[in-house]
Amino acid sequence: MKFNNLNQCVSFLAQEKELIRIREPVDPHLDMAEITRRVFDAGGPALLFENVNGSPFPALSNLYGTWQRTLKIFEPQLEQVKALVDMTSDPMQAVRSLGRGFKAGMALARSLPLPVQKNRTLTQMTRIDQLPQITCWPGDGGAFLLLPQVFSLDPDSDSVLKSNLGMYRIQLSGNDYPPNEEIGLHYQLHRGIGVHHQKALEKNRPLKVSIFIGGPPAHALAAVMPLPEGMPEIAFAGALAGRNFRYFRHNGFVLSTDADFCITGWVMPHQTRPEGPFGDHLGYYSNVHEFPCIRVASVWHRPGAIFPFTVVGRPPREDSHFGRLIHEITRNAVAKALPGVTAVNAVDAAGVHPLLLAKARERYLPYDAPMPRELLTHAHAILGKGQLSLAKYLFICAHEDDPGLDVNDEKQFLMHVLERVDFSRDLHFVTCTTMDTLDYSGQQINQGSKLVMAAAGPVKRRLGPTLPVQFSLPDGFSHAVMAAPGIAVIQGLAFTSYPRARQQISPVKKYLETLGDASGLALVVVVDDARFCADTFDNFLWVTFLRSNPSHDIYGIKERTLHKHWGCQAPLVIDARIKPFHAALLEPDPEVALRVDRMACKGGPLFKIL
Repeated sequence: MKFNNLNQCVSFLAQEKELIRIREPVDPHLDMAEITRRVFDAGGPALLFENVNGSPFPALSNLYGTWQRTLKIFEPQLEQVKALVDMTSDPMQAVRSLGRGFKAGMALARSLPLPVQKNRTLTQMTRIDQLPQITCWPGDGGAFLLLPQVFSLDPDSDSVLKSNLGMYRIQLSGNDYPPNEEIGLHYQLHRGIGVHHQKALEKNRPLKVSIFIGGPPAHALAAVMPLPEGMPEIAFAGALAGRNFRYFRHNGFVLSTDADFCITGWVMPHQTRPEGPFGDHLGYYSNVHEFPCIRVASVWHRPGAIFPFTVVGRPPREDSHFGRLIHEITRNAVAKALPGVTAVNAVDAAGVHPLLLAKARERYLPYDAPMPRELLTHAHAILGKGQLSLAKYLFICAHEDDPGLDVNDEKQFLMHVLERVDFSRDLHFVTCTTMDTLDYSGQQINQGSKLVMAAAGPVKRRLGPTLPVQFSLPDGFSHAVMAAPGIAVIQGLAFTSYPRARQQISPVKKYLETLGDASGLALVVVVDDARFCADTFDNFLWVTFLRSNPSHDIYGIKERTLHKHWGCQAPLVIDARIKPFHAALLEPDPEVALRVDRMACKGGPLFKIL
């Protein structure tokens, strides 16, 4: 639907019976987040908290809580934007399909930002501490903005067409931030604001930023779109909203006239403060680290402003639906940007960046025995492309071996690769490299390793559906369980150090070697809780690829290094136990959970929802 502002979206969802109003006073410290998580898990409606303790503003959550509701919000503009993105990568589509060309033209007409001479919407002012102070997890370092749209201009240009709009975490309170004067800015690797910040630092001057909160839902989605560098997100926001992005300038800052709130301020040069902890979308806390801070200039809001927020944690959550939308919009464009790559899937269940699955063409030597050749070229292209470069594990296979293989069927895809991979040849490590900021599998922030596993050609091994007969484990290991055909998880003692881990896993390798190829095992994963890991395949993906660092945690049968290439025989062993340096797991507060339970009783606002 086409919404000029967030209030229109709320009214639409109420008419569609996709929203409930919670009129009772609710605490923004943990309670609102716990309610949101529980309602999301139940597939429930959007939530409008009308009486937020400590704030005069209502708050909205679970807006994108179901895929069906997300589509309702963004259709029909979504089809027009998909057509526009496709035309951008393949202009001849406008000739081949006049209908899609017309849709693309409609979106293009809405993409030019429109300046407004007089501000008639953001007419009132408030303070940071008057905003809903939402804290999602017990270990969070303070209250955070959870759907911010952070806007910055290129320090070399005053044009909004050279701007950046990104969703970067904003800490409102806690730590060393002077109340109402400074707030934290957490941006990760490969984020557009980093380019602007670097230029400002080179000039030794503050970077002006405006933080938009609320407005049409399309603006929030635009802030997380992985657009090419130089393409302004506010243009995409207008195209997706079906209404040009409108803005005005005040005291040198750019303000969105459609936003519910706007915080203006400066990122001061060479000034950082401790930011975090924060319960993040990987299912763990991101720890306290030094990040830039924003000196607050002003906090604007419109009359009747609504404060939107989301709650992140172990996937799936609301941001999973954003990820799915992005995939829907960019699917054809990715194929054009990476010629020969036919499909990719950044696996949501594994936390997105830890695991990437891809299919690509293998055409280099069609007259010779098949093996990964062109696949490695494609793998390097993928790891050099935008946010795909943050992938930790990349499993890539030849499209020709099974054209119908679905990269979104993670279990079937992994089985396909494990049946065909040559462990002595097809594992390619990248060590001592940059990693996703939120991935704590390495021992230092932003540092870790990558593994490319490439597979092409006929089946090399059959994956057994069950453990080998009379399967036994060395002392210290127990509870061997099959997670999928050819994939076993075994429970080990608590990890203490890497030298100790090598000693512990050595007898496991020796035992697996005695089984030989007839074991039907291609991958064995050492975990802390085998039953949990094997209970669902999503659990397996989350544990295996989030809790391991390829260069440190992969072992193999008869492993060896030949001319700097590491290889082994099957099965591969991954140590996915929790390490002492890993970030803490997210756990809800049990007392808060009991309060939410009471709200679900008869007569409570969540009765028949939870």
